[in-house]
Amino acid sequence: MVVGDTNNEEDLEVVDAFLVLEDGRVFPGKSFGAGLDSTGEVVFNTAMTGYQEILTDPSYSGQIVVMTFPLIGNYGVTPEDAESRGVWPEAFVVREYSDLFSNWRGRQDLTHYLREYGVTGITGVDTRALTRHIRSSGAMRGIVSLSSDTDALLDKVRSSPEMEGRDLVHEVTIGKQYEWDQPSPAPFGIPEEQVPPVEVPEDEPPLPAGALRVAVMDYGVKQNILRRLVDVGGRVTVFPADTPAGDVLAIKPHGVVFSNGPGDPAALPGVVEEAKILACCLPSFGICLGHQILGQVFGYRTWKLKFGHHGANHPVKRIATGRVEITSQNHGFAVDLESGGSGLIETHVNLNDGTNEGFRHTGYPVFAVQYHPEASPGPRDSAYLFREFVRAMGEHRDNNDPARADRKGGDDAPA
Repeated sequence: MVVGDTNNEEDLEVVDAFLVLEDGRVFPGKSFGAGLDSTGEVVFNTAMTGYQEILTDPSYSGQIVVMTFPLIGNYGVTPEDAESRGVWPEAFVVREYSDLFSNWRGRQDLTHYLREYGVTGITGVDTRALTRHIRSSGAMRGIVSLSSDTDALLDKVRSSPEMEGRDLVHEVTIGKQYEWDQPSPAPFGIPEEQVPPVEVPEDEPPLPAGALRVAVMDYGVKQNILRRLVDVGGRVTVFPADTPAGDVLAIKPHGVVFSNGPGDPAALPGVVEEAKILACCLPSFGICLGHQILGQVFGYRTWKLKFGHHGANHPVKRIATGRVEITSQNHGFAVDLESGGSGLIETHVNLNDGTNEGFRHTGYPVFAVQYHPEASPGPRDSAYLFREFVRAMGEHRDNNDPARADRKGGDDAPA
């Protein structure tokens, strides 16, 4: 067991801080982290663990994240658990922050981690009352500050940008394309050679590693999406969000993944136009924001949810089987399948509010889900979707490659 080192008391001294909402509600607390004024849309996350994965998910850019679980920081921070190159929420709100951690993998306390990335935290907040207020009134803008001048803070938050109409993808995407070849790590304490292989149906032999080239459009992609694609046999190339479709097609991918990301999907018309070209050419898999972009590709509109879905315990029904999956989610917008588009049918539905959580196209090998099948954090009930994507890519490749005619039932194929 490793107990975290908090460096020195003076370095971690906390001072008064305040969260002010745009409707005038004020929540007092104590500062930790960077101690800077930070504005953003205030949302709550119901996950009990996984605060580091949440903080490093680019989909939280532009938001102030409230954790409903009361104790945060008690297992520290581990570099291997980061989901991206940075920390993305504008601020972090908790009921009780622990600057001591007990975790054999932990390498750093949370407050110094937040300071490294210039992110402000506030502890001692009545997060239950705050969450109930957001659920009742809806997600709204807020500011975290060390200042007690409520009137000035209220003016500042009301002049900050709203989430609707906001393009945040181009703030989080990468600058140039790169290759990714890292699989998921072995479970802790189990030698890598003893880790069981990914489960594959008996009638479906596993594909060799790197057999399929996968293009990933980075709208704020989490690294566990990339790991899971490698796990199932993908050779992954990641592209910036505004890459022209022709440049993506130039590597001759077998399929394309449209990733998660932050902001309003309706603010991305250029991204949607390039996605339209790719989705009509290749098997396509959309995740979260990628789901919303593909919805727009086929003519459906997106709309803003009252307070969004953020957490690791959301029930989703898979319509084809009736099975309920417990899912990891982070989104504030949804696709309206009744809004006049064409070609999509619903495959998954949210059991809390009936919103769409997945669809597939009736004519193209295109499917998408609104939640996060890669988890991190959260359950892995939906990991099968990566195998379904591999299957779709393999079928598309075989059906469009003359050299594989024997696998399509040609003259020389066995009866």
